[in-house]
Amino acid sequence: MKLEKVIPVARGEKPADLVLKNTRFLNVFTDSFDRGDIAIKNGYIIGVPEKYEGNKEVDLKGQVVVPGFIDAHIHIESTMLTVPRLSEVILPLGTTSIVVDPHEISNVLGTEGISYILKSSKYQNINVYVLLPSCVPATKWETSGAELNSVDLLPFLENPWVLGLAEMMNYPGVLMQDGEVLNKVKIAQGKILDGHCPGLRGKDLNAYLAVHITSDHESTEKEEALEKLSKGMHIFIREGTTSRNLHDLLPLLNSATYQHCSFCSDDRDPQTLLEEGHINSIIDQALKEGIFPPHVYKMASYNTARYFQIRDLGAIAPGYQADLTVLPDENTLSPTMVLKNGEIVVKEKRLLVSPEKSAVSFPVRGTMNVRWLTEKDFEIPALSSRARIIEVVPGQILTRERIESVKVVNGFLESDPERDLLKVMVIERHYASGRIGKGMVKGFGLKKGAIASSVAHDSHNLVVLGVDSGDMMTAAVEIVKMQGGLCVVEEGRVTATCPLPIAGLMSDKPASVVASSVQKVGHAASVLGCDIEHPFLALSFLSLPVIPELKLTDKGLFNVTSFDFCDLFLDA
Repeated sequence: MKLEKVIPVARGEKPADLVLKNTRFLNVFTDSFDRGDIAIKNGYIIGVPEKYEGNKEVDLKGQVVVPGFIDAHIHIESTMLTVPRLSEVILPLGTTSIVVDPHEISNVLGTEGISYILKSSKYQNINVYVLLPSCVPATKWETSGAELNSVDLLPFLENPWVLGLAEMMNYPGVLMQDGEVLNKVKIAQGKILDGHCPGLRGKDLNAYLAVHITSDHESTEKEEALEKLSKGMHIFIREGTTSRNLHDLLPLLNSATYQHCSFCSDDRDPQTLLEEGHINSIIDQALKEGIFPPHVYKMASYNTARYFQIRDLGAIAPGYQADLTVLPDENTLSPTMVLKNGEIVVKEKRLLVSPEKSAVSFPVRGTMNVRWLTEKDFEIPALSSRARIIEVVPGQILTRERIESVKVVNGFLESDPERDLLKVMVIERHYASGRIGKGMVKGFGLKKGAIASSVAHDSHNLVVLGVDSGDMMTAAVEIVKMQGGLCVVEEGRVTATCPLPIAGLMSDKPASVVASSVQKVGHAASVLGCDIEHPFLALSFLSLPVIPELKLTDKGLFNVTSFDFCDLFLDA
């Protein structure tokens, strides 16, 4: 925007492109709601609160205008949607910007995954800022689709939409001065270094902060968050589908601390987005728990933009992007209008713009590279009648280790649905190596059939569990045929699927279609006897070898407590 064209409009000598009249707008610099006009030129706010004339004028009749909401940390892959499809859902809810960590898709596609997110975000109706995944592969105990080192990441830092390095989950690597971990930290100096350090306190926290890692979204208790904040960390208060920390962390907030806090969703599935909402739902909960409205709205916008050093975002003032959300009042989180770059893109909950069509169908290569499977692959020769069992903890992603006597038939381990002991397998799906990790799990409750998924944190190999070996094979083969997704099989018949052909993680279908498919596979799993509320979510974390206690990867059964592989069978 030419400065010579801005000044006459700001001075009222020429009309603005658009003037929102008779507003109550959030002043993030005084923590107040001010009254007046908002004048917009070429996508930017050029004047408040004086009266202005515009080529187009909209009388808001006292409605509240706040900056467009910003999600401080989100994994798009967890929504199972592409960027354009996600924008169709969250833009009408008032979210105009997101900061994404493409960690999941990068574990499958490497740098191609980062490029996919950047390219498919171009020309969309929301701002998509990217932090580069810091831990690909997440661990050495599983087979990932890629390995990204500092040299791989360095060129992306020149992209203006790349803000820095995403959640440094490998905080032990930082503390132990791992060379490659520190190289990633070094190349991002001067940029944003996002953190991920659950439970880190004291001198270890000091060391983590000393290398300029300055944010965290993993605090679950007020005391932990307060220590991190008191040492200079910016706290992202998370409220996702399963990890919900808002209620426990709201007591952290006061007139000083709130300035160093933001909101994030981290992981929200399509059903949660459609049923509960996005950042608007987090704001709504915070308001209902009595947090001062200007503070809440700043945490959802200005605080986040300031932390990420996005200088012209998050405020309603001259020189800031005209990304605005209009609400009936400060306590009603149902936008009547949303503006992006000064254009009205949502009115009365109706989306007035369409996603860029080329981005919706932006192609990526197939990623389900699985060696030919036979029913024999789903057999487990029994070396003993006692085995280690992965026990699911309801509502948690952690598991417990149990020792149980197991069912052996003709020398092979069999599922025992009467005791809720089921075979589970993780099949390597990136290089067609034929490697299959085999184990037993308790807690899913299946009485028959099998379920399978290509969403399996963090390396996203193919995970399948079930009662019958034939059904397990049918489910795994169906996942390969779909090029990824979720599947339920009963007595040799596929009863429900949710195709996720983009890296085996996402779909380019509308959110309502994906959410319906997720609901159908969940229902089909319940028909098999599964009594877990989110069975595929629980399934996806069985292979995450950094969360205690016992997990399974394509390389075998892994004891997280001892950080080593262990045998499935114990000596008789």
